[in-house]
Amino acid sequence: MTDKSLSEAEYDAITDAAAHWCMRLHAGDCTTAERQAFEQWHDAHPLHAFEYAAMLEIWDVADHLPRSEPAPVVARRQPRSRLRNYAVAAAICLVALPLAAFTGWEAGWLPSSYNHYEAENSLRQVTLDDGSQVELNLGTELVYSNFKDQRRVTLKKGEAFFKVSHDAQHPFIVHAGDGQVRVTGTQFNVWKYEDHVRVMLLQGSVLVSSDDAHSGLRLSPGMQASYNRGDASPQAQP
Repeated sequence: MTDKSLSEAEYDAITDAAAHWCMRLHAGDCTTAERQAFEQWHDAHPLHAFEYAAMLEIWDVADHLPRSEPAPVVARRQPRSRLRNYAVAAAICLVALPLAAFTGWEAGWLPSSYNHYEAENSLRQVTLDDGSQVELNLGTELVYSNFKDQRRVTLKKGEAFFKVSHDAQHPFIVHAGDGQVRVTGTQFNVWKYEDHVRVMLLQGSVLVSSDDAHSGLRLSPGMQASYNRGDASPQAQP
């Protein structure tokens, strides 16, 4: 989305503002007055909302980086048509710089590919870079990142059916809400609405965790599990 009436400097100022608000709203000391100011800025122009949504995608990917390193820094805008690919890579690279002995990819910090998918008014089927197939239901949005040691999906909202290409050395992890689904190759469905997540397994095996941990509930074909924000463990469903 672009606005030809804006100069490049004005456009960059909006991008900088979006980065500022993204960091402030995720800060623990963000005040009520700041949140109100953000709402006014967000609603003042459609481009504000667009740029902020793009920054949130960067934050979503960086949020799953190892917690021992400094918080991610949101990068300045690259050419408009390449915002997501370059900005995400730049943001993660900035975090990875202390690892001087390794490149971002070798250290498992930098994805080799990053894709955003969304289905609004119709079903959508996509093939990920690893060959896995995903069917997105109406109103579904997800992000896929391919790292050296894992394949990672963030289901932001909606429902998706996954046919995962088998790769025992590179587990396929779906982050949904506060938890995750971990597999190597299988067929399963994940549905997310607000803070509630439900997983149904059709083929293979998956490990469902409610807190991003590797321990959790192991499902076999035909089983379902669900969890809400704050749950200590997922619950098996009939």
